Amino acid sequence: MSTSRKLVIAIDGPAGSGKSTIAARLARKLGYVNLESGAMYRALALKAMEQNVPLDDAEALRQLAENAAIQLEPRGEGNRVLLDGRDVSQRIREADVGAAASRVSVHPPVRQLMVARQRELGKDGGVVMEGRDIGTAVFSNAEVKVFLDADESIRAERRLRQDGSRSVEEKPKVLAELADRDQRDRTRSASPLVPAPDAVILDTTYKSIDEVVEEVEKIVRTVVSL
Repeated sequence: MSTSRKLVIAIDGPAGSGKSTIAARLARKLGYVNLESGAMYRALALKAMEQNVPLDDAEALRQLAENAAIQLEPRGEGNRVLLDGRDVSQRIREADVGAAASRVSVHPPVRQLMVARQRELGKDGGVVMEGRDIGTAVFSNAEVKVFLDADESIRAERRLRQDGSRSVEEKPKVLAELADRDQRDRTRSASPLVPAPDAVILDTTYKSIDEVVEEVEKIVRTVVSL
Protein backbone atom coordinates (compact mmCIF):
# COMPACT_ATOMS: atom_id res chain seq x y z
CA MET A 1 0.00 0.00 0.00
CA SER A 2 1.28 3.46 -0.85
CA THR A 3 -0.27 6.84 -0.27
CA SER A 4 0.24 10.09 -2.14
CA ARG A 5 -0.67 12.10 0.96
CA LYS A 6 2.20 12.12 3.43
CA LEU A 7 0.42 11.50 6.70
CA VAL A 8 1.62 11.57 10.28
CA ILE A 9 0.59 8.32 11.94
CA ALA A 10 0.77 8.32 15.74
CA ILE A 11 0.91 4.99 17.57
CA ASP A 12 0.83 5.13 21.36
CA GLY A 13 0.50 2.60 24.13
CA PRO A 14 2.13 1.07 27.20
CA ALA A 15 5.22 -1.13 27.24
CA GLY A 16 4.68 -4.51 25.59
CA SER A 17 1.58 -3.46 23.64
CA GLY A 18 3.36 -4.01 20.32
CA LYS A 19 4.05 -0.39 19.35
CA SER A 20 7.59 -0.81 18.04
CA THR A 21 6.93 -3.91 15.96
CA ILE A 22 3.64 -2.63 14.53
CA ALA A 23 5.08 0.80 13.71
CA ALA A 24 8.14 -0.66 11.98
CA ARG A 25 6.08 -3.03 9.81
CA LEU A 26 3.45 -0.44 8.98
CA ALA A 27 6.09 2.12 7.98
CA ARG A 28 7.73 -0.42 5.69
CA LYS A 29 4.41 -1.28 4.01
CA LEU A 30 3.55 2.39 3.49
CA GLY A 31 7.02 3.45 2.42
CA TYR A 32 7.11 5.77 5.43
CA VAL A 33 9.85 6.52 7.96
CA ASN A 34 9.52 4.83 11.35
CA LEU A 35 10.40 7.16 14.22
CA GLU A 36 10.65 5.54 17.64
CA SER A 37 10.42 8.21 20.31
CA GLY A 38 11.09 5.76 23.14
CA ALA A 39 14.52 5.01 21.69
CA MET A 40 15.42 8.67 22.13
CA TYR A 41 14.58 8.57 25.84
CA ARG A 42 16.46 5.29 26.22
CA ALA A 43 19.54 6.78 24.56
CA LEU A 44 19.41 9.75 26.90
CA ALA A 45 18.98 7.44 29.88
CA LEU A 46 22.03 5.44 28.79
CA LYS A 47 24.09 8.61 28.57
CA ALA A 48 22.95 9.61 32.05
CA MET A 49 23.90 6.19 33.41
CA GLU A 50 27.31 6.31 31.78
CA GLN A 51 28.02 9.81 33.08
CA ASN A 52 26.56 9.17 36.54
CA VAL A 53 23.93 11.89 36.16
CA PRO A 54 21.19 11.38 38.79
CA LEU A 55 17.96 10.23 37.19
CA ASP A 56 15.93 12.55 39.43
CA ASP A 57 17.91 15.71 38.54
CA ALA A 58 15.67 17.32 35.93
CA GLU A 59 17.97 20.24 35.11
CA ALA A 60 21.09 18.10 34.77
CA LEU A 61 19.18 15.73 32.49
CA ARG A 62 17.87 18.62 30.40
CA GLN A 63 21.42 19.88 29.90
CA LEU A 64 22.55 16.37 29.05
CA ALA A 65 19.75 16.06 26.47
CA GLU A 66 20.59 19.46 25.01
CA ASN A 67 24.14 18.31 24.30
CA ALA A 68 23.36 14.74 23.24
CA ALA A 69 23.43 13.83 19.56
CA ILE A 70 20.71 11.20 19.18
CA GLN A 71 20.07 9.88 15.67
CA LEU A 72 17.48 7.40 14.45
CA GLU A 73 18.31 5.56 11.23
CA PRO A 74 15.23 3.63 10.03
CA ARG A 75 15.72 0.04 8.89
CA GLY A 76 13.60 -3.05 8.33
CA GLU A 77 12.39 -4.03 11.80
CA GLY A 78 13.12 -0.83 13.68
CA ASN A 79 15.68 1.89 14.09
CA ARG A 80 19.44 1.92 14.32
CA VAL A 81 20.10 4.28 17.22
CA LEU A 82 23.24 6.37 17.40
CA LEU A 83 24.26 8.22 20.57
CA ASP A 84 26.99 10.78 19.93
CA GLY A 85 27.95 8.77 16.84
CA ARG A 86 28.02 5.40 18.65
CA ASP A 87 25.66 2.58 17.77
CA VAL A 88 23.66 1.80 20.94
CA SER A 89 20.79 -0.03 19.22
CA GLN A 90 21.22 -3.20 21.26
CA ARG A 91 22.32 -1.69 24.55
CA ILE A 92 19.26 0.54 24.90
CA ARG A 93 16.96 -2.50 24.66
CA GLU A 94 18.30 -3.95 27.90
CA ALA A 95 16.14 -3.89 31.03
CA ASP A 96 18.28 -1.53 33.09
CA VAL A 97 18.21 1.14 30.37
CA GLY A 98 14.47 0.73 29.93
CA ALA A 99 13.91 1.24 33.65
CA ALA A 100 16.15 4.32 33.63
CA ALA A 101 14.34 5.74 30.59
CA SER A 102 11.06 5.53 32.48
CA ARG A 103 12.52 7.73 35.23
CA VAL A 104 14.21 10.15 32.83
CA SER A 105 11.08 10.70 30.76
CA VAL A 106 8.91 11.99 33.61
CA HIS A 107 10.73 15.34 33.83
CA PRO A 108 8.88 18.18 32.02
CA PRO A 109 12.09 20.03 30.91
CA VAL A 110 13.39 16.83 29.33
CA ARG A 111 10.11 16.06 27.59
CA GLN A 112 9.81 19.62 26.29
CA LEU A 113 13.19 19.38 24.61
CA MET A 114 12.62 15.88 23.24
CA VAL A 115 9.14 16.71 21.94
CA ALA A 116 10.58 19.65 20.00
CA ARG A 117 13.12 17.31 18.37
CA GLN A 118 10.45 14.74 17.57
CA ARG A 119 8.25 17.36 15.94
CA GLU A 120 11.14 18.47 13.79
CA LEU A 121 11.77 14.88 12.67
CA GLY A 122 8.16 14.40 11.61
CA LYS A 123 7.20 17.86 10.38
CA ASP A 124 7.11 16.88 6.69
CA GLY A 125 4.83 13.88 7.23
CA GLY A 126 5.32 10.45 5.77
CA VAL A 127 6.13 9.09 9.23
CA VAL A 128 4.89 6.47 11.62
CA MET A 129 5.89 7.72 15.06
CA GLU A 130 5.36 5.60 18.13
CA GLY A 131 5.62 6.34 21.80
CA ARG A 132 3.44 7.26 24.75
CA ASP A 133 2.39 10.82 23.96
CA ILE A 134 2.60 11.12 20.18
CA GLY A 135 -1.12 11.60 19.57
CA THR A 136 -1.65 13.77 22.65
CA ALA A 137 1.46 15.97 22.77
CA VAL A 138 3.97 15.51 19.95
CA PHE A 139 1.51 15.46 17.05
CA SER A 140 -1.92 16.24 18.45
CA ASN A 141 -2.93 17.08 14.86
CA ALA A 142 -1.82 13.72 13.41
CA GLU A 143 -4.18 12.46 10.71
CA VAL A 144 -4.14 8.92 12.16
CA LYS A 145 -3.99 8.16 15.88
CA VAL A 146 -3.94 4.64 17.26
CA PHE A 147 -3.63 3.56 20.89
CA LEU A 148 -2.52 -0.03 21.40
CA ASP A 149 -3.11 -1.91 24.64
CA ALA A 150 -2.99 -5.49 25.88
CA ASP A 151 -3.43 -7.60 28.98
CA GLU A 152 -0.57 -7.14 31.47
CA SER A 153 0.29 -10.84 31.50
CA ILE A 154 0.60 -10.92 27.71
CA ARG A 155 2.69 -7.76 27.73
CA ALA A 156 5.04 -9.33 30.28
CA GLU A 157 5.45 -12.43 28.10
CA ARG A 158 6.28 -10.24 25.12
CA ARG A 159 8.93 -8.38 27.11
CA LEU A 160 10.49 -11.69 28.15
CA ARG A 161 10.66 -12.77 24.52
CA GLN A 162 12.26 -9.47 23.54
CA ASP A 163 14.90 -9.80 26.25
CA GLY A 164 16.51 -13.17 25.57
CA SER A 165 18.66 -12.89 28.68
CA ARG A 166 15.69 -13.37 31.03
CA SER A 167 13.96 -16.67 31.80
CA VAL A 168 10.25 -17.39 32.01
CA GLU A 169 10.66 -17.75 35.79
CA GLU A 170 11.20 -13.98 35.89
CA LYS A 171 7.68 -13.24 34.67
CA PRO A 172 6.44 -12.07 38.13
CA LYS A 173 9.35 -9.62 38.29
CA VAL A 174 8.62 -8.37 34.76
CA LEU A 175 4.95 -7.95 35.67
CA ALA A 176 5.95 -5.82 38.66
CA GLU A 177 8.28 -3.75 36.45
CA LEU A 178 5.48 -3.16 33.95
CA ALA A 179 3.09 -2.12 36.72
CA ASP A 180 5.65 0.39 38.00
CA ARG A 181 6.29 1.69 34.49
CA ASP A 182 2.58 2.02 33.77
CA GLN A 183 2.06 3.92 37.03
CA ARG A 184 4.85 6.41 36.24
CA ASP A 185 3.70 6.87 32.65
CA ARG A 186 0.02 7.34 33.48
CA THR A 187 0.51 9.69 36.44
CA ARG A 188 3.39 11.91 35.32
CA SER A 189 2.56 15.61 35.12
CA ALA A 190 4.01 16.08 31.63
CA SER A 191 2.22 14.26 28.80
CA PRO A 192 0.81 11.30 30.75
CA LEU A 193 0.07 8.05 28.94
CA VAL A 194 -3.58 8.34 27.88
CA PRO A 195 -5.33 7.74 24.57
CA ALA A 196 -5.96 10.88 22.53
CA PRO A 197 -9.71 11.69 22.48
CA ASP A 198 -9.80 10.93 18.74
CA ALA A 199 -7.54 7.85 18.82
CA VAL A 200 -8.71 4.41 17.72
CA ILE A 201 -8.06 2.01 20.60
CA LEU A 202 -6.95 -1.49 19.60
CA ASP A 203 -6.56 -4.37 22.06
CA THR A 204 -3.68 -6.51 20.79
CA THR A 205 -3.91 -9.21 23.48
CA TYR A 206 -5.14 -11.98 21.20
CA LYS A 207 -4.14 -10.53 17.84
CA SER A 208 -1.14 -11.39 15.69
CA ILE A 209 1.21 -8.71 14.42
CA ASP A 210 -0.19 -9.11 10.91
CA GLU A 211 -3.76 -8.70 12.17
CA VAL A 212 -2.95 -5.47 13.98
CA VAL A 213 -1.02 -4.06 11.02
CA GLU A 214 -3.99 -4.86 8.78
CA GLU A 215 -6.38 -3.07 11.15
CA VAL A 216 -4.21 0.05 11.25
CA GLU A 217 -3.87 -0.04 7.45
CA LYS A 218 -7.67 0.03 7.19
CA ILE A 219 -7.74 3.14 9.37
CA VAL A 220 -5.12 4.78 7.12
CA ARG A 221 -7.10 3.88 3.99
CA THR A 222 -10.21 5.50 5.48
CA VAL A 223 -8.33 8.74 6.16
CA VAL A 224 -6.70 8.80 2.72
CA SER A 225 -10.09 8.36 1.01
CA LEU A 226 -11.69 11.29 2.87
